[in-house]
Amino acid sequence: MKMKKWLATLGTVSFLIGNVLAGCSNGDNSASGDATNSDQPVEITLAGWGSSPEESELLKQVLQDFETSHPNIKVKHEVIADQYMDVIKTRLIGGEGPDVFYLDAFEAPGLIETGVVEPLDSYVTEGFDIEDFEKPLIEAFQIDGKTYGFPKGYSTLALFYNKKMLADANVEVPKTWDELLDVSKKLTQGNQVFGFGQNPELARLQFIAESKGGDIVKDGNANFASEDVVAGLQPYVDQHLVDKTAAQPNEVGAGWTGEMFGQGKAAMVIEGNWAIPYLQSTFPDIEFGTAEVPTIDGKQGTMAFTVGYVMNSASEKKEAAWELISYLTGKEGMKTWTSKGFELPSRQSVAVELGYDKDELRASLVNGARYATVWSDGKNLPVIFTNFNNQFVSAYLGDRPLDEALKEAQDQANKEIEAQ
Repeated sequence: MKMKKWLATLGTVSFLIGNVLAGCSNGDNSASGDATNSDQPVEITLAGWGSSPEESELLKQVLQDFETSHPNIKVKHEVIADQYMDVIKTRLIGGEGPDVFYLDAFEAPGLIETGVVEPLDSYVTEGFDIEDFEKPLIEAFQIDGKTYGFPKGYSTLALFYNKKMLADANVEVPKTWDELLDVSKKLTQGNQVFGFGQNPELARLQFIAESKGGDIVKDGNANFASEDVVAGLQPYVDQHLVDKTAAQPNEVGAGWTGEMFGQGKAAMVIEGNWAIPYLQSTFPDIEFGTAEVPTIDGKQGTMAFTVGYVMNSASEKKEAAWELISYLTGKEGMKTWTSKGFELPSRQSVAVELGYDKDELRASLVNGARYATVWSDGKNLPVIFTNFNNQFVSAYLGDRPLDEALKEAQDQANKEIEAQ
């Protein structure tokens, strides 16, 4: 199960737009100018990566709804199955990019800097209601006061716990990280069942790394060897090496923490919304609950992963492209897209309308959106991320001290950044 595709619960779309689209649904802008003096629909292309069959069908429905409400638009849908960002960059540089495309918040700063992404502020009308978006999610697509994309959905991380295991051990769901460490000791059974399943990579650890006041990125450079960051990460490593109450999936023969949890090899894990349908379908007998991630030093924290719809700045059909973006990220389109729970609505009103804010399993994830650290931290994060992961594992496995491993990783990352 390739559940590292947290960002791949996303659809793909393409559309055709025509003459003036006055009175289009949703209160969003109407397209004008793209199909002047023509009775034929304007064709626009939306490109993205593939998703599950269920999500593909859901996206197909959203696009059909769009075409019904926008009769002068026809949609051409392109799925880029492999090496998505490499393909998109090549096509954009070559002048053959799609009108609208998916952009992961992780990659957004670097691509926006090149000028190939259109600022969207001038297209937005009051009816689009920007204030309805979860603030951290939309900020991931804003640079220097301009908005370059709108988030199609998201997932945060929450604490998943095995109800029976906690009940048998007579322990409560931990609300603080100190409680999590203590509870993990009572839930661990030798090397067969661990209290906590860990995922030792920066995309899952950034909020923990920064919990003591440090920053993994500072002035565009790697900063994860700072004392505050090392202090934030040390308890995580110690739980694995010293307490021996935590393990990563491959240490118990699992592919990811969701599978580790479903197999009963971890009583607790920190996972995203994607784990809910996976557990319900793959391990239907397991009784599990979710809670907000335990606080660290009294501070709430979690990660958020999001993808936005953005516009090609070289598109010749920008008004039509905006109609597509505004529908897909508007209240009507987003309600349909997130109605099955594969992805959470980035609009607060839609989350409330669908009842996710009170849902037994998803409320914890929704609540985390307002304080989440979005997985996006400047154009150099991809380089920083890679070098962190390359060296952090050596400390996690006990081969060298954490501060030493992170210092080497930081130096290498900053050399690569300087050479760019």
